[in-house]
Amino acid sequence: MFGAILGDIIGSRFEFDAPGWKKEFELFTKDSSWTDDTVMTIAVAEALMEAGENAGIFHIEEACVKSMQKWGRKYPGAGYGGRFRDWLRMHDPKPYGSYGNGSAMRVSSVGWLYDSLERTREVARATAIVSHNHPEGIKGAECTAAVIYMARTGHSKKEISDYVIKEFGYDFSESLEHMRARHRMDESCMDALPKALRSFMDGTSFEDTVRNAVSLGGDTDTIAAIAGAMADAFFGIPGDLLSECMMRVEDDMRKVLLWFDQVAKGDTNGKETDPYLANAPVKAAMLLFRDEEDDDKRANGFFTFLNHLAKRVSERARVPAPFVDVNNTFMKYIDPEKVKKGDIVTVAEEVRLKLDTMTDSNGKRWLPLFLDRQELEKGQTANITMPVEMETILRNGLAWEDVEGVVIDPFGKPFTMNKELLEKFWRDYDHWKKERQGWPEE
Repeated sequence: MFGAILGDIIGSRFEFDAPGWKKEFELFTKDSSWTDDTVMTIAVAEALMEAGENAGIFHIEEACVKSMQKWGRKYPGAGYGGRFRDWLRMHDPKPYGSYGNGSAMRVSSVGWLYDSLERTREVARATAIVSHNHPEGIKGAECTAAVIYMARTGHSKKEISDYVIKEFGYDFSESLEHMRARHRMDESCMDALPKALRSFMDGTSFEDTVRNAVSLGGDTDTIAAIAGAMADAFFGIPGDLLSECMMRVEDDMRKVLLWFDQVAKGDTNGKETDPYLANAPVKAAMLLFRDEEDDDKRANGFFTFLNHLAKRVSERARVPAPFVDVNNTFMKYIDPEKVKKGDIVTVAEEVRLKLDTMTDSNGKRWLPLFLDRQELEKGQTANITMPVEMETILRNGLAWEDVEGVVIDPFGKPFTMNKELLEKFWRDYDHWKKERQGWPEE
């Protein structure tokens, strides 16, 4: 699902472009934005999660109609096709025989939410049939969801390819080079699925798959959304791209994505839910303003970063924090060679823990603030880590006399907040919390 939305965002600025696009392009610019593909992907996911895993097909169809109309009316200018736009406004909407690729681009959550291929295809069919009840529209949705299910449950590309050919009959043997040469704008499932499948089959990573899809031109956002959803399930998505996704969607969409991450990936294929995913917008905003060379854009980016940081503080966000066992109590009772994750250890002495600090090349000490576990694991060697509220670290960075301040993600592209900046942050934070109209610019 994250892959579908990222594919939509990355591909959005190339839609309708003429042939000849190559794979080398900037992934994100100011023109990269979500479209109707993202809105409907969110709508279907919310409908299915609200309906529940064991809901009947009629209930699922009703929930999808209700959710798609709700989200479509909330974001009416997202770029819907004419007939679907009319469908969104109808009092009693009926399917209209569409074989458009909309049924495939919105179905990605189905591939994650169910525990069998048969159920996955059954629900995918239900999400399509409420509007796209042409056999090709239904087939496109079923195929996309089936590929995602097989990819995230450990099947090889060969196994996925054989299944798709046998069950759905799509011919995606044509090379990407030939597909580029016969570029055209075609919004049907019959055109989109072979292109998305070829992009995925030839892809070496999530990013490479999306680049393949975008390079074909035409309906780039939708083809990249479908291919990206497949690649997400097979390769996974790097943390920096997840951060971009979380930062670029709206707050209400982000809530559904976080809910989906908890429901779908909590016990899927051994993957753990990332409890710090909601911090991703802070990281993305920080990286954006750090990498910006234009002074005005960099200044605007800095205020965007402060807004995201303040929002997460106000939500009592937690971050993974390293601790020092001050009196070495744990080491007296734990054998590092034998202890396993989840073990419970009882100690007979008082345990005194203190937030760990880091020393820079000039010998100055800082409190580290890691936005997610991946950042902490890049170089932190502390054997005790616990979730701590972000506010605690930021306030201690100002209050502790023996540190210079806070360094965010010190092993990646670090950003330091010295005491002067922290003091300003907390001074302006009260204003931000009261007004909620954006970080005050000075």
